[in-house]
Amino acid sequence: MRLRTAALLSVILAGFVFIANPAFAETTSPTPGPSATAPAPDAPVTGPAIRVRLLDQQGGKAGDNPPPVPGVTVSVTDDSGTEVGTAVTNDMGVAAVAIPGKGTYEVNIDEKTLPAGVKLTGKKSLDVTVNLTSGLNVAFPLNGKVVEVTPFAERFVDSLVSGLKYGLIIALAALGLSLIFGTTGLTNFSHGELITFGGVMAYLFNVTLGMPLILAGVLAVLAGGVFGWAQDRGLWRPLRSRGTGIIAMMIVSIGLGLLLRNLFQYFFGASTRSYTEYTSQRAKDFGLFDLSNKEIAIMVIAAVAIGIVVTIMSRTRLGKAMRAVSDNPALSASSGMRVDGVISNVWILGTALTALAGVLLGVNSQVNFMMGYQLLLMVFAATVLGGLGTVWGAVLGSLIIGIITEVGPLFGVPSSIKEVGALVVLILILLIRPQGILGRAERIG
Repeated sequence: MRLRTAALLSVILAGFVFIANPAFAETTSPTPGPSATAPAPDAPVTGPAIRVRLLDQQGGKAGDNPPPVPGVTVSVTDDSGTEVGTAVTNDMGVAAVAIPGKGTYEVNIDEKTLPAGVKLTGKKSLDVTVNLTSGLNVAFPLNGKVVEVTPFAERFVDSLVSGLKYGLIIALAALGLSLIFGTTGLTNFSHGELITFGGVMAYLFNVTLGMPLILAGVLAVLAGGVFGWAQDRGLWRPLRSRGTGIIAMMIVSIGLGLLLRNLFQYFFGASTRSYTEYTSQRAKDFGLFDLSNKEIAIMVIAAVAIGIVVTIMSRTRLGKAMRAVSDNPALSASSGMRVDGVISNVWILGTALTALAGVLLGVNSQVNFMMGYQLLLMVFAATVLGGLGTVWGAVLGSLIIGIITEVGPLFGVPSSIKEVGALVVLILILLIRPQGILGRAERIG
C-alpha cells in the first residue's frame, strides 16, 4: 500500500516538474503568430461598444429589406475629443468600436468611404450618450426620404375640415337636445346616454347579429326613436301630468343618466370596440386636405339629416305644431292641439337624431359606454352658444364648437385638453350675448 502511494506521488511530482520546466515549454508551445500578440482587425467586440449599422433605404428590390452597406469607416471620439477607435462595416453593414464604458461620445462616418450612389440623409456625426454597460446601437440614415414639414396652411385646412366633421356630429345631438328643451323646457342631462344608445345598438346589430353596418345604423336610429317615445310615455309625461317642476325633472334626468351609463357598462362592458366594417380606411388626397370615404359619408349623412329636420320644422304641419308648442304650450292646448302628442313626436325625432350621432361617432372612432357622456359637455356648449331652443342656433353653435376644438391645437392648445378652447370662446360670447348667437332675449319676472 505504501509503495503504491509513493509511486502515485512520484508521478504527480514529475508532472509538475514537466509543466514548470521552461525547456519543455519551449518545445511544446506553438510558434507565436500575429494573432498571439494583438487581436485581428475584424475580431468581434465582446465588451462595451458602440455598434453602427448602415442600410441603404432605397436599395434592393421593392418589398425586400434594405441591403447593408459594407466597407464604410466609422470612428468614435470621447467628450474630450480623443479618438476612442475606428472600425469598418462588415458584410452585414455593422461596425463595432470598443469603448471604455458609460459616457458621452461622438460617432462619425467617413463619407469618402460610402459606395457610389449612397448618400447620407442626415448629419455625418452624432452625439450619443451611453448609459448601459453593454454600449449603444447607432444607425445613420442612408438614402432615406427627407420628411418635409407640413405647411401651416395645409394643417389649418385639415383641422378645419376635421372640425367641420366633428361639428356636424355634435349638431345632430344638439338638435335633439334643442328640440326637447324647446317644447318641454327640460335640460336633459341623460342626453349623452342617448348618443351611447345609438352606438351600442348599431354595434349589437352589426357585430352581434351580423348585419351590414348601413342596415345596423338605420335600425339603431329607429330603436333610438322608439326609446325616446318610451321614455316620454313612461317617465316624462307622468311627471308633467303631476306638475313636477323643471328643476326636479332635471335632477331626475341626472339619475336616469347614471342608471343608463351603468347599464351600458354592465351589459356592453368597459372595453372599446369597433364595428366590423369601415373601421380603418386610407385617406384620399383632395388637394388642400385628406379625407377617407367613411369621413365623407359621415359629413354627407349628417348634413342631409340636418337638412331634413330643418325642412320638417319649417314646411310641415308637424314642424309648425312643434314651434307652436315651443312658443306657448298653454295657448296651443286651448286651441285644440294635442300637446302631449306633439311632445311625444319631439322625443321620437330628437332621440332618433341623437342615436344617429352615436352611430356616426362610432364609425368615426369606436364604441364604448362613455362615448356619449364624454360628448355631452360639447353638446350643451353648442346648444347654449347657438341659443337654447333654436334649430339653426344648435347647428351654428355646433359647427363653431367643432371647428375651434380641432383648430385649437395649431395655436398652442394642448391636444389632451383641446376642448378648453371651445369653452373659453363660449364664455366670451355669452358675456357679450347671454341669450346665445341666435337666441332671443326674454324678460324674466
